[in-house]
Amino acid sequence: MSFTVKDVLSIQVAPALGCTEPVAIALGAAAAVSLLPGKAFDSLEVAVDPNVYKNGLAVSIPGAGGLSGLDTAAALGAAGGDPALRLEVLQSVTDEDVKTAKKALAEGRVNVTLIKDHQGLLIRSKATADGKTAESVIEGLHDNIVSLTLDDRPMDSPLIRTRADGAPSPVAAMEAWLKTLTLNELMALTDELDEDDYAFLQEGVDVNVRLAEQGLKYGLGLGVGKTLERLCRQGLIKKDMMLAARILASAAADARMSGASLPAMSSAGSGNHGLTAILPIWAVKDYVQDVEIKDVLEAVALSHIVTAFVKAHTGRLSAICGCSVAAGAGATAGITFLLGGDAHHIAGAIKNLLEDLAGIICDGAKTGCALKLATAAGTAVQAALFSLQGVNVHHTDGIIGLSSEDTMRNVGTLAVDGMIQTDQTILQIMLEKRFSDV
Repeated sequence: MSFTVKDVLSIQVAPALGCTEPVAIALGAAAAVSLLPGKAFDSLEVAVDPNVYKNGLAVSIPGAGGLSGLDTAAALGAAGGDPALRLEVLQSVTDEDVKTAKKALAEGRVNVTLIKDHQGLLIRSKATADGKTAESVIEGLHDNIVSLTLDDRPMDSPLIRTRADGAPSPVAAMEAWLKTLTLNELMALTDELDEDDYAFLQEGVDVNVRLAEQGLKYGLGLGVGKTLERLCRQGLIKKDMMLAARILASAAADARMSGASLPAMSSAGSGNHGLTAILPIWAVKDYVQDVEIKDVLEAVALSHIVTAFVKAHTGRLSAICGCSVAAGAGATAGITFLLGGDAHHIAGAIKNLLEDLAGIICDGAKTGCALKLATAAGTAVQAALFSLQGVNVHHTDGIIGLSSEDTMRNVGTLAVDGMIQTDQTILQIMLEKRFSDV
């Protein structure tokens, strides 16, 4: 089976309102409640895998007035989410829905539990009302609803992503295909871009830039982007393309992680990946002479493709920060292309970045992610510039392979096989900290 660049963009790139893990929980809850009479619930039980639990534990929920947490996401989705909107499920939530959700939380009618030993993305939501029980299951992908039942009877619904018995999901099939490609073949996919693709890529830029502008205007979250910008104005640091990339990416993360009610264009299932894959390239374009917007958008497309390639090896959720190693690799590939680099330079940039950032852990989604996005964005530019100047990490170093493809595979092996215990330890630390604060 083979795919086109249009397939890659349609499957791997999509708008998401709020951090993707709590949004997926909201989607599961909304889908279950949509089956109940009156679309209201008496109780809601949600069970999630360790990585969804970790990533949604501390992040603010959009439209919830600064509230955070998995139970809040579930309650909001159940109270007013529109499951037909997929990862923008919370777009329909009103102030009245927020009150309903808060009341349900205060009354203890919403409970989120951890499925400790499960590997892979899994969200099971069970809602009850008037003696009826509705269940939804999301598996593999954040918006991949695989079953809906009412009183244990399977329900037909356009919300369910159906496929032939035994057939892999579209993303699984695509990832298996991506793993077989060389860097040159990944780059060649951008030759297929048409006007509709360019328009979609521009939409992704516009959506993510709006988040950055929100972060810079209001100093949301930790205010990392706003602080970097202020330091420039005070003359304490100088703005170059590296810093411009850091400001734009971190400001968008500041806004998104603080619960701003604006969508992000995600990449490989993550909104923050989308910020990292797109915004550093958009920042760098202002430092390149005589650049055409189509060239910039082609660089963004390459970034999405490389990001998807790395995520195919690391898995959707892991102990490694995907914004750094996956979207960072995508961004540096796009930046190198935009600066006139060829396949050799792009390969070198990817290896430079992965040598630099492979050790960054994922300890869940939260406002502090803005710091990691700032690091990833700046390093993406640096890795590209170094490669263009002939500075390339040798394959004899650590986990670096002979090729960029080998290096990305090695990072995948590290994430999947080497850091299972690390992931469990991170979650245990977070849980102990959480319950010690109660």
